[in-house]
Amino acid sequence: MKKTKIKRRAKIRLKLKKTIRGNSVMPRLSIFRSNKSIYAQIIDDEKGNTLVSASSNIKGFDKFENKNKAALEVGKIVAEKALKKGINLVKFDRGGYLYHGRVKSLAEGAREGGLKF
Repeated sequence: MKKTKIKRRAKIRLKLKKTIRGNSVMPRLSIFRSNKSIYAQIIDDEKGNTLVSASSNIKGFDKFENKNKAALEVGKIVAEKALKKGINLVKFDRGGYLYHGRVKSLAEGAREGGLKF
């Protein structure tokens, strides 16, 4: 069961990587989801730089009663940091995960924070 999930995610991720490339005008919002935490980065693929990052792995995120609310907050934080750097348009890279649950919550939080994608 687990191997098929990993293979499915790898296939989807390769398809997404072919189409989604971030640049300085419209960088890529990349998501990684582990069992405990969720991570978000805004990346300029032309230069290979991470412009903004946020995660639920820092102190204070254990106060949320579930992981979806923590993901929503991570989305708001990454949007706030991006707007400070003058980034308001991004390409959303879900990293092969289904657009459901924590990934969807992070995207909604980023949109609430002012990012457009």
